[in-house]
Amino acid sequence: MAEKPFSCSECGRCFSRKGILISHQRSHTGEKPYSCLECGRCSSSKDQLIRHQTRHTGERPFSCLECGKCFRQKSDFAKHKRAHTTEKPFSCSECGKRYSWKNQLIRHQRGHTGEKPFSCRDCGKCFLERWLLVNHEKAHRSEKPFPCSECGECFSRRGHLISHLRSHTGEKPYSCSECGKCFSGRPNLVAHQRIHTGDRPFLCTECGKCFSDKSNLAAHQRIHTGDRIYSCCECGRGFTQRSNLVRHERVHTGVQPFSCSECGRKFSRKSSLISHLSSHRRKEVEEIEAK
Repeated sequence: MAEKPFSCSECGRCFSRKGILISHQRSHTGEKPYSCLECGRCSSSKDQLIRHQTRHTGERPFSCLECGKCFRQKSDFAKHKRAHTTEKPFSCSECGKRYSWKNQLIRHQRGHTGEKPFSCRDCGKCFLERWLLVNHEKAHRSEKPFPCSECGECFSRRGHLISHLRSHTGEKPYSCSECGKCFSGRPNLVAHQRIHTGDRPFLCTECGKCFSDKSNLAAHQRIHTGDRIYSCCECGRGFTQRSNLVRHERVHTGVQPFSCSECGRKFSRKSSLISHLSSHRRKEVEEIEAK
């Protein structure tokens, strides 16, 4: 077993190298000395910054020999390889459910124990997942020193302000080499290009489903966590996705944005309009057959 002579005075965890200890201690202090020149995002270690920068460069250095799929991060690549082997060595002693990764099992077991190990330093609220805590903490960090000269909206990062300003100027400097479509921000271009490549780099560690967009993954993960972050101010009902809340609110407002081009009848849901349109088509077929 490798010697680990460097211990953290905050939590007691030990490390083999002093540099690793220093990086670890930043998780307690919140210090993030490495910033991205592209968007201004700060990281606690140089390795984290390098991994983050691949979002801007599009670099995917980890390639699967089985299917050729490439990944930005080594951890995502390792998880993907299990999809080919279907190996699930970690089983839950409570219900028998099996997982490919130990961290998947640990997260699952919290559902049995009710443990919420990630707590907010500001208000003490606890969370099942770290990413839920990160999202929550943003509500406490209200400092936004970069104001827009056009509309007054303020931003916490200069990069976010620069991207926002393009909504006023109409500038779209990022173009897709495949179809020519232009975008105001590089992240929007990268997300669009996945339509052409079929790439789905965002993996749900709970069920293995992959997504082309991080926001779609976040919405999907709420199915597992049961987190309903969008609530109706009229009746208090909660929803996992904003689109579901918008549809629900029409029950209260009576708004019916979908109208039939045949008869003018209006509907609150697109699916209801589609179903209604089929009744016109059936009627047309019946009239033709009757002639």
